[in-house]
Amino acid sequence: MKKHLIRIVGGDYRRTQIPVVEAEGLRPTPDRVRETLYNWLQHLWGGNFSDKRVLDLFAGTGALGFEAASRGAAHVQMVETNPEAAAALRALRNKLNATNVRIHTGDAKTVIHRLEAARFDLVLLDPPFGHGWLEQIWDQLPRLLEPQGLIYAESEAPFSPPGSFETLREGRAGNVHYRLLQFAAPQKIDNNSGNA
Repeated sequence: MKKHLIRIVGGDYRRTQIPVVEAEGLRPTPDRVRETLYNWLQHLWGGNFSDKRVLDLFAGTGALGFEAASRGAAHVQMVETNPEAAAALRALRNKLNATNVRIHTGDAKTVIHRLEAARFDLVLLDPPFGHGWLEQIWDQLPRLLEPQGLIYAESEAPFSPPGSFETLREGRAGNVHYRLLQFAAPQKIDNNSGNA
């Protein structure tokens, strides 16, 4: 049986094929959605990915994270719990000689707790649907973010992040709802102007 393949849509690794392993809950982000996300980021970051650190917490095929690496992100940390999928990520990283990519086999929540000192400019959240992952980790995300850090999240239904997150962009493709968010910490939005 022929393996399903997807492609990296932009950057240095554009058109590189990514094999999709058979794994429960693994659902690659469609090309059109990845292209939309990275167009948003291109605009917000002025086309410069070279100083950006990216965390892909539910890497799966690695499509989202490899798009960041392809565009020259300084560091891409991928996390994947399925050993076969993680092995495929390592194989592709080695094939591309993507030295800016690190891969960790493990559960997203466990890895979040281990990343005490790490800070990221972008956290990618494309978890398996139907398990309530977003609700389980929202409160852990702010401490992982650099100031002005962004979160990209996908869900099988419309979702409302906590009030501490501002939606910058959102869209829908079929049954996939996606948003680009920014954490709005109180100290960042309170400039003491107009306060009694």
